[in-house]
This record gives sequence, C-alpha cells and structure tokens, in this order.
Amino acid sequence: MSPKISFVIPAYNEEHYISECLRSVLVELQSVDVKVEVIVVNNASRDRTGEIARSFHGVRVVDEPGKGLARARQAGFTASLGELIANIDADTILRPGWIEMALKEFEHDRRLVALSGPYIYHDLSLWHNIFVRFFYWLGYILYLLNRFVFRVGSMIQGGNFIVCREALTKIGGFDPRFYFYGEDTDLARRLHKVGKVKFNMRFSIYSSGRRLAHEGVLTMGARYALNYLWTMFLRRPFTQSYKDIR
Repeated sequence: MSPKISFVIPAYNEEHYISECLRSVLVELQSVDVKVEVIVVNNASRDRTGEIARSFHGVRVVDEPGKGLARARQAGFTASLGELIANIDADTILRPGWIEMALKEFEHDRRLVALSGPYIYHDLSLWHNIFVRFFYWLGYILYLLNRFVFRVGSMIQGGNFIVCREALTKIGGFDPRFYFYGEDTDLARRLHKVGKVKFNMRFSIYSSGRRLAHEGVLTMGARYALNYLWTMFLRRPFTQSYKDIR
C-alpha cells in the first residue's frame, strides 16, 4: 500500500540540525494511524548529514549532487510515493499535532491542494518572534488580497507546507531556476491555478532563526517581502544570490 504522506526534507550541510528534525517527525508518526515515509535529500553536503540521516531507522536518503532548494525538493518528490507531500526543512521541528491538523484540513476540503503556515523561531527571543509575527500578519493581508481580490496566487512558507501529489504533478513540480528566494511563492502562484492553496496562521512549525539572527529581522523581512512581490508579479526572484548560514 502506498504511503498517505511522504515527508521530503532537503538538507545541505545540516549535521547539527538534522537529528532533531528527524526525531520530531518520527515522534509525530506515533500519533497517527496512516502510512508515512520519510525522505532526506542530501543536497551536495560535505559534512555528515547523509551519514546521520541514514542512521535513523525507516528514513530513506536520496543524494542530489546539484545544489539548490527547488532542485532538492524535486528530487525528493520524484523519489516519493505518497498522496500528500510534506515539505519541511532540516532545521525545523514538528509541533505536536502537525500531521493530524494537516490531515483534517485535507479531509474537510476536497478542493485543497496545498496547506502552509508560519514559523516559530525557537532559538530567538520573544521580542524577535513578536516582530516576526507582525511581518507574517502583513504577509497574510497580501495573501488574502492576491488570492481573493487580484486572484494571481497564494502564499506558502517554504519549510512548512504539504501539497497533493496530483496537483504538484499537474503543474510540473518545482522550478529548478529558483535556487533559494521565491521558490515557495512561485509554487503557490502555479498551484493557485489548479486548486485551493491555504495559509493557516495556526499551522505553525518550529524553526531555527539563524538567518534572521545573522542578517537581521528587518533586513530579512524586507527581502522576503520584495522577493514575494517580484516572483508573484514578474515570475522571477528579485534576489538571485544567497548566503549559506551554517
């Protein structure tokens, strides 16, 4: 029997984070009565990421030598078998009830093709998270306008979304031209054409705030907003280059 959900976790030099991420997924699997597979995409790592992932029973590792976030997600999607593809990042941690909430959303609305939600940065201060939440609410307003008023797209948080295999296949999967910024917005824009893409503020996940801590919340908030708008309306990211924060 094919799995109901396939977790796809891209990982580039994530030896310090991948274990905690996988443990959170495996703990969550104990609370649901559906078949689930877990795939880690070892994306050109030069550290022990692949070795550590392979040490977890029931976790399958796919090696993708071509570096790039969308490329890694596509490699995981191609290798997966699930009806639903859960895309999280290697530095995220599932909150209790994440899988159950996702399943209820898809069972409740048959038109739903993708579900996403925000990050909670577990290693940043309360004030940082309050500020980030403010940016999310601004983004949520844009999401409502773009989805219901302008009807040009929706919103997805790249490391916290689950998508139907059928819809992802229909739009041709992930676009490898998006190396980092804009890959989630591009996906949301294309999925919007084939079904309902929902951003639920309650569907949150824990994540590392290392990039925000390194580059600053204001800088990152402005950069993500600009890339969201650029990708939504011009169909390409504003920021072509990015820095790996490890």
